[in-house]
Parts: sequence; structure tokens; C-alpha cells
Amino acid sequence: MDVRKALCRVEDVPDGGATAVRVDTSTGGFDLILVRSGDRVAAFHNECPHAGRRLDYAPGKFLIDGDTLICAAHGAVFGLGSGQCLGGPCRGDALRSVPVAVIDGQVCLP
Repeated sequence: MDVRKALCRVEDVPDGGATAVRVDTSTGGFDLILVRSGDRVAAFHNECPHAGRRLDYAPGKFLIDGDTLICAAHGAVFGLGSGQCLGGPCRGDALRSVPVAVIDGQVCLP
């Protein structure tokens, strides 16, 4: 039996951009940022390691500059595909990644 949870379609994530999805769980759930480059999608918790704030400036809207994601609250800069801190108050802390897979055009949790 396949127990993967589909989060969205690949085309729901702008190529070179990001979108937010909510993952409901029995303990309340969590928010993810999905970032896309072509057919590749990466996922990170929507939480800045600097102060625990969401990274979006409005629900599902992110500050993207080239291949970087910028925290709307404090300006920390992260690599769009890697989640690595590249500058600002994140002090080297990376975004927490979450494994996802693209299966039949759907972005899924394993």
C-alpha cells in the first residue's frame, strides 16, 4: 500500500520560486516552503532559524532574489535550493529540510 501524502502539483510551485503548504498531522501540523528549479523540488520548514518566525511576508508569498530566499522579518538570506544560511542574522544555521519526492507530477511526502 502506498502511503505517500501528496502536497501539491509540481506546476503549483513557480519555477525558480516558492510556495507554502500546510501539512496536517495528528499533533497539529506544520508549514512547509516548497522551492522549485525545473523538475526538482526541495522542501523546508517555514521557520527562520534566527527567531522562529515564518519566512513569508504574506501567506505563501516569499522574497526571492535570484537563487536566494530572504526572511521577511529580519533579512536572513538562504540558498533557495539548499536552505543554507548565506548572510544576515541566521549565523550559519540552515533551514530545516524535509524530504519530498516528485511522483507522477505530484510533490509528495514519503
